[in-house]
Amino acid sequence: MKIDRTRLLVVGRAVIVGILVGVVVSAFRWLVEAILEQWRLIYHQIGHATNWPIWLVGTIVGMIGLTVLVGQIIKGDPNVNGSGIPQVEGQLAGQMTVNPFSVLWRKFTAGLITIGSGAMLGREGPSIQLGSAVAQLYGEKRGYDARDTKLMIAMGAAAGLSAAFGAPVAGTLFVLEEVYRTFSMLVWLGALTSAVVADMVSVNVFGLTPVLHMANLHALPLLDYAWLPLFGILLGLFGYVYQRATLAAPKLFAGLRGYHVIITSLWSLY
Repeated sequence: MKIDRTRLLVVGRAVIVGILVGVVVSAFRWLVEAILEQWRLIYHQIGHATNWPIWLVGTIVGMIGLTVLVGQIIKGDPNVNGSGIPQVEGQLAGQMTVNPFSVLWRKFTAGLITIGSGAMLGREGPSIQLGSAVAQLYGEKRGYDARDTKLMIAMGAAAGLSAAFGAPVAGTLFVLEEVYRTFSMLVWLGALTSAVVADMVSVNVFGLTPVLHMANLHALPLLDYAWLPLFGILLGLFGYVYQRATLAAPKLFAGLRGYHVIITSLWSLY
């Protein structure tokens, strides 16, 4: 039987990427949870301690200091700004290049500060960008060409999402549909392998409890399954309307011109 060495090589690389990304993203996830727990204790002190004004002032000063620190970290590399997914898409499209080591340590540190303090930033984007940075750094250290490096970035993105949420299939499909935007057997094989391996690493750290654990769920009656297709259609329509409205919002907002401040103020009051 003839062995496809190209696919075998991709699987071998994907295993290494999955292990590396699994370790980095699992450490990121663990530290975020540990820091969040400390902030919860601080918020509890503000609400229950007798010297709560001191805790409140100290918390505000601390948040301002952390905000300045995050600003300086992002200022050093603009590619760290935002969720990180557009940067990964730009890399795979050949529209931009990034310094993987700079992105890795800056995103890791800034993500810990922002997510750990309860700021409005999720783990999805940072985990994907961290995974792609780890994979790109490994590919560059190994001297891979541009084509192989792009494949490594796709593997790292899938592994990052998988390690963050324990969802290897979702990580693979996300890379194929949203990030890579094309179906290739090598991409599919590499992304799925790295995602599964990264999930195995995270499971050994956090256990089998789902990240988005929902307790006390009742079984859906059999007759109610007939409503699920209609429910899916409605959600699809709502998603389409939301997307169209989001894309049209900048043009609508630009047409309001001098009313920006008034609208923003009213919205903040609401």
